[in-house]
Parts: sequence; structure tokens; C-alpha cells
Amino acid sequence: MRVGIIGLGGVGRAFVQLLIDKRQDLLKEGIDIQLIYILKSSGGIHDSEGIDLQDLMTFTKSESNLSLYPKGGSENIDFDYLIEKKGVEMIVETTPTNKETGEPALTHVKKCLQQGIHVITANKGPVMLAYKELNTLAVNNKVQLGIGCTTGGALPTINSGMIDMAGANITSIRGILNGTTNFILKEMEEKQISFETALKVAQQLGIAETDPTLDIQGWDTATKLLILTNVLMDEEKTLKDIYVEGVTNITVDEINKAKKEGKKYKLIGKTIKDKNIVKMSVKLEKIDYRDTLYNVDDKNKAVKYTSNTLGDLTVIGGASGVTPAAASILRDLINIKRGYNFSREIHKN
Repeated sequence: MRVGIIGLGGVGRAFVQLLIDKRQDLLKEGIDIQLIYILKSSGGIHDSEGIDLQDLMTFTKSESNLSLYPKGGSENIDFDYLIEKKGVEMIVETTPTNKETGEPALTHVKKCLQQGIHVITANKGPVMLAYKELNTLAVNNKVQLGIGCTTGGALPTINSGMIDMAGANITSIRGILNGTTNFILKEMEEKQISFETALKVAQQLGIAETDPTLDIQGWDTATKLLILTNVLMDEEKTLKDIYVEGVTNITVDEINKAKKEGKKYKLIGKTIKDKNIVKMSVKLEKIDYRDTLYNVDDKNKAVKYTSNTLGDLTVIGGASGVTPAAASILRDLINIKRGYNFSREIHKN
């Protein structure tokens, strides 16, 4: 399979490393991946025979400008070049998310699908803004759109909703979808420290970003909830439809009071659909041991689906970090190669 990568940040590099580490396992499955394109804003690499991945990783340890790579690097190799030259079967899109416009990833995904190229994206922007359009493009061009990385990384939220709830109408989605805030709440409880101190610990451990705004103010959870709702409930909601609160105002005293009551605070994203009325929220909830999400601690995440015919399904776990995110991309790639259809024709009644 001839693959190209757009974006070579943390997740992109982790994906390349996985291709190196897992090569023999993939070959045993009959999956021979040739990485022939890598694109960044500073230029790209094209090698129709397949880029030497180990050599590439050595090069990028000391140089970020791909146009300087001696074996096929050029500042003239960009997305338009890739589309014009063709020859690639699948694109992995890992550029940073823009939740306002989805660009440039939205254009990348659209054009690739239109050209009959499979797409796997780690970028939430295109999916949260234009999933139905992208799904229709994939169906019409007989290719697949893999989005498993966008809603929890290693936690198979999309896959379990699509596969294991097939044939049922999902009436509610409720989950802990952000490992960073979950870790901070646990640190505050166990170490009796303030929110600010717990956040600093998370940043020192690499769990929280230098700018943690999207996590701690609830927007990361909101974007994941939006994608799950639109994809699995066949909706076309936007972030404006979600009531969003973060965790920045929680205190140790509140956490201790909840603990005395046998309860915990969790940042929970929730969608409820009742008689075609959809209500969505992201906020701290105080829950007790009877709640499925009670024991989802530290960096773990979880999602619970309730349906009309299959009852409840809860998925818990999923490692956090760039390698698990890259592994979820590889998971989509393997499943597409195995013939699974992520792109589904939607029939309106």
C-alpha cells in the first residue's frame, strides 16, 4: 500500500516509528506499506520507491526542514504536487486542528477523497465541521474515511459505536473523553493540591500541553462529543449547540466534600436524544460508585452508549499520548486494508 503523510509533528513522527517497529507484523498480515510522500509547510519528500524510514527518522532528529532531505526532499513538493503526480493510495492527515475553518486539513481530505484516495485523519476540524459531506464523498468515490483518532485516540469510541452498535439507534452518549482533566482531578484528590498545582504536575509529565486551554476549559471534550454525536446519531450539530464548562473552578474542598459523600467529580460530555430533541453538554458531574464512569481514573477515558435495542455499551481505557494516537491511525489503516467499510451510505427516511 502506497501511503503519504501530511504533517510530521508528534503524532506523524510516532506513526512513522510504528511503521518501522511493526513492519514484520504487518508483512505477516500481507500489509506492505510504502511511505512515498511526507509533506510539511516547509516542503516535502517524494520517493516513488518508498522512503527509507529509519534514515528519515535519523535525519529529522537534527533537521525539521524536509526540503533539505537528500533523498527526494524539495521545497516544491507540496499538496498540489501530490495531487498532480498521483500514485498514492492512502493519505494520513495529521496537521493541527482548526476548529473554526478546518483548514488546511479540510481541503486536503476533500481533494484526496475526490481523487479516489483513502484518508485517515487525526485532525478533528474536518470531521466536526463537514462529516456528512466527507462521508458522502468517500462513498461516491468508493474509498474509506478513517476518523478513529479524532475522538479518544486509542479508545475505540468511533469503532465501537459503528460496529458494535450497528442496527441500533443510539439514544445517549456519555463519556469521559479527556485524559488530561481526568488526571488533574485525580491528582487533586490524592495529593490534596490545588487545581493550579495539579495542572503544573500534568504539564511537567507531558500529560498537559504548554497551553492547556482546550483541555481544561472543556473544548477538547466538546469537539469529541460533537463528532461522536454527528457520526453515530446522524446529526449536524455545531459547537454552538453544546453547553460547555471546564474544570478550572474546582477546589480541593469541593472534591473532599464529594469524597465524604462517596462521590467523585468527573468532566463528562453528554448527548441525550429524546423524540428528535438533542441536548448536549460538557460539565463537571458529581457521581457515585453506581455510575459506570466512577472508576475511570487518571489518564483513562471512557464512553457509554445507550441504545433502543442493544442496551448499554461502555468502553473504558485507551492509552494517552502521541504513540497511542498514532496506533489508532495504524488500527484504521489495518481495518481498511482488511476491507472494513468506515464510509457508510446514509439513507434518509
